Amino acid sequence: MPEKRPISTSLAPAAIGPYSQAVAFGQLVFLSGQIPLDPNTQTLPHETITDQARQVFANLAAVAQAAGGGLGDIVKLTLYLTDLADFQAVNAVMAEIFAAPYPARATVGVAALPRGAGIEVDAIMALDQQG
Repeated sequence: MPEKRPISTSLAPAAIGPYSQAVAFGQLVFLSGQIPLDPNTQTLPHETITDQARQVFANLAAVAQAAGGGLGDIVKLTLYLTDLADFQAVNAVMAEIFAAPYPARATVGVAALPRGAGIEVDAIMALDQQG
């Protein structure tokens, strides 16, 4: 049976609690939720949901790369939005970043997110068995 392997990179925000940025298990990688923190300052500098979404996906990309993959290897995303009216703006950012076949996805409206973020995204990534 494969072992769990924690994934960590300084190119994404450090965990702000007792969890890993991601955990690899066999060919699957479970990426923890990312909010739009700047990895250098650990602050939330972006005001628009479009800017926040771009930072979130940049953070996810950094963790995915540290695990040996990329955003194109993501098979499942969950979006958490504090305002579901931001749904179309986030879709537009995703259309810039992802190509078909798109990951499976769920979007959940939430009352609040850490540090006052408007978006959080977690993911599951499947690595190529040869890679």
